Amino acid sequence: MALGAGWVTDWIRGCAAVVAEHRSELVRLDREIGDGDHGENLDRGFTAVLARLDGVDADATPGAILKLVASTLISTVGGASGPLLGTAFLKGAAAAGDATELDGAALVAVLTAARDGVVLRGKAEVGDKTMIDAWTPAVEAATAAQQAGAEPAAILAAAADAAAAGAESTEPLVARKGRASYLGARAVGHRDPGAQSSALLLRAAADAARGGSAGSPATDGAGGA
Repeated sequence: MALGAGWVTDWIRGCAAVVAEHRSELVRLDREIGDGDHGENLDRGFTAVLARLDGVDADATPGAILKLVASTLISTVGGASGPLLGTAFLKGAAAAGDATELDGAALVAVLTAARDGVVLRGKAEVGDKTMIDAWTPAVEAATAAQQAGAEPAAILAAAADAAAAGAESTEPLVARKGRASYLGARAVGHRDPGAQSSALLLRAAADAARGGSAGSPATDGAGGA
């Protein structure tokens, strides 16, 4: 079953919920190897997104909603995560185009474009101890699942599982990008906060799809973490 605007809206509401739930954890992770504001910044950004979702037209396409999310995050989230995630959603919106529903191939295209947007903006690659360590395995797993004939919900579940493993894989790494790179070996043993938050956002996408929100009107209670 293809996923429509209802799924996108439920996903973003789920993102806001999971970021709020894990805000303290993300603050702690960022305090260990960064400046400690990742959780606060993301929470502020997705709170602003929620306020704007209430005004979305009933006939808005998935791409239009993703573009709204992108512009809001870019304008409200401080630090590196605002431009990075904003670019991810913006490129994902472009990949979605004017389609009213996203099938498996379209979902893979959206995830791939989002990942490529982060790479374009941050110039990072796998192993640099950044959110790319979550995004790239997510894209690879989604691609493999789609090629195996999986439905959209299963594609997103595979992506979320791979992203979670990717976030965990950053713990033994020495950071090569961002503020954490100044710590050298002292960053070893700490999980990258951007990879962790990316895994949470992708899990929210899978949860929204599993909840049967495809093409349905968004509801305030849908799309939890």
